[in-house]
Amino acid sequence: MTKPTITGLKWVPPMAQGLVRDIRCRWAFEEVGIDYDVHLFELGENKSDYWRAFQPFGQVPTYSDGEVEIFESGAIVLHIARQKPGLFPGGPAGEATAISWMFAALNSLEPMIFDLQLVNLFDKDQAYADLFRPRATERLRDRLEEVAKALGDKPWLVGDQFSAGDLILISVLRQLRRNELLINHPTLAPYVQRGEERPAFKKALGDHLAVFEGATPPAWFKQGE
Repeated sequence: MTKPTITGLKWVPPMAQGLVRDIRCRWAFEEVGIDYDVHLFELGENKSDYWRAFQPFGQVPTYSDGEVEIFESGAIVLHIARQKPGLFPGGPAGEATAISWMFAALNSLEPMIFDLQLVNLFDKDQAYADLFRPRATERLRDRLEEVAKALGDKPWLVGDQFSAGDLILISVLRQLRRNELLINHPTLAPYVQRGEERPAFKKALGDHLAVFEGATPPAWFKQGE
């Protein structure tokens, strides 16, 4: 097995910087102490036929180590977490809980966040947006309350120990970093902050953001979009 390599993008709009999903993999590598490389694509190059042969949806990140080639951030984090101790605390029961929350964050929470992003950002000028926004907000608020209730007064999902479940859940919640649903939440806002204060996260975020320093936006991009 060679040094693992993940993929990312050389440039994304400012609103997406700090949120592109390669940061989830970077964070996992840092938590368990595995060295890795990053192969960067120009925005648009990842949509080529060449890239779709490996990643059918033309997305990042992907992972390759000479033996294993996989895509989807959740699958990559799961693979990294199984390579070295650190992200699956608490024995088999703790690992099972962490994996359950990885799937829950990606399947039961993130789609609801995307619904709200759709009407607030990507489709905000579409006729349906104003009609759907209240319902999307209500559904997401209810789901966040369910997540908060499950977390309770524990610092992390597996009691006192940070896990891959927390890594994925916090990564998903960070997409609401400018939304009052998270900013004002008495349980989830401190939870996300605890994750962001971890040295491994700070290192991963710093390396992720460094890619965009001095990068030249494509000709089609207009500042403020």
